[in-house]
Amino acid sequence: MRLIRLTKQDKARIQQILKRYLDREEVQSMHRFVQHGRTSTYAHSVNVVKLSYWLNKQFHLNADERALLTGALLHDFYLYDWHEKSDWHKWHGFSHPFRAAGNAHRIFHIGKRERQIIESHMWPLTLRHVPETREAAIVCIADKCCSFYETVRR
Repeated sequence: MRLIRLTKQDKARIQQILKRYLDREEVQSMHRFVQHGRTSTYAHSVNVVKLSYWLNKQFHLNADERALLTGALLHDFYLYDWHEKSDWHKWHGFSHPFRAAGNAHRIFHIGKRERQIIESHMWPLTLRHVPETREAAIVCIADKCCSFYETVRR
């Protein structure tokens, strides 16, 4: 996102934390799927990573950076094109957090905290899955902000 400024050190820290994910074929495949407007799921997820990092740093929220950035990167790791006509795609908004969490757990063996971040990022749409941690709340907010920006910007 162009609205926030990260230093070279910030970008290096993000890269250091996420290096085990970023070059993986499964994560790179997110470039193929459109999220909002013309923004790919990969670009959207990177935007959420950057905004989550910035919010945590700017407001001294003291979130666990590793969990925060991992959850932010993988929050939409559902790996399908939800624009295709399919009966189950009409429930995408409600179901994709659980598919993304399942994929992330299966492929990367993410922990409970990262799983909760991913599963709750669509709150309040997913009413029963309220963000329970500081990291989950940050990603939930960052996702809404980025989604709005990407949709309006198109």
